Amino acid sequence: MVTSSVGGWIKIGEVAAASGLPVKTIRYYEEMGLLSPAVKRAESGYRLFSTQVLNRLAFIKRSQSLGLRLSEIQELLAIHDRGLLPCGAVKERLEVKVAAINEQIEALEILRDELNGLLSGWQEQPPPHRISHTICPNIESLL
Repeated sequence: MVTSSVGGWIKIGEVAAASGLPVKTIRYYEEMGLLSPAVKRAESGYRLFSTQVLNRLAFIKRSQSLGLRLSEIQELLAIHDRGLLPCGAVKERLEVKVAAINEQIEALEILRDELNGLLSGWQEQPPPHRISHTICPNIESLL
């Protein structure tokens, strides 16, 4: 549980403990602008956070686990900060991510088939005329 330390605002150490993120990461997110408006500076210069920062950090962590980049997350948080629900934009980005994963899977399947083809015809001792023109005749074709 987070205890209020300065007028309803909490210090970075408490945020780190409550979120499970290192202080260094929280500072980085703050420098990128991902945590405003949930952060302010005390007169002493210390970072102070509203408890809303925990929701933002949870959203950032989950979004990253789904493959979204910090720049994308920043755009989604900006939508939220304008008082709008960013679910439509999140869905669009996730659909793009799924399409990219499908393309990667297809490319990997093609590569797997090519590798299996190479391995099925593998020669431990290729003919001498092939050895003299290549480094590994099994993976290089004669030009």
